Amino acid sequence: MKNELNIAKLLAAFEVIMEKGETTEFGKRYQGVEASTDYDGYNVYLKGNGVELHIGFHNIYDLKYDQAHLKDSFLKKIDSLLQDTPAGDHR
Repeated sequence: MKNELNIAKLLAAFEVIMEKGETTEFGKRYQGVEASTDYDGYNVYLKGNGVELHIGFHNIYDLKYDQAHLKDSFLKKIDSLLQDTPAGDHR
């Protein structure tokens, strides 16, 4: 897959969700995005609104969605999660 996603930004959003989110069966949910990780932390998962993102070791990722507008909406939601964090934390 072409490296079109900013992994550092996605991982920063993961941290925001884990810090501010409500506990779910699988991880934490904040503003409609659920974040989870496996037991060793090498795999990170973000999902919401029909999109599932898996970020693995060495920042390899797999983004699954049925329609492009769902992906776009999901990525906008990720951006909005980071709006309230200090600029240096996710760039």
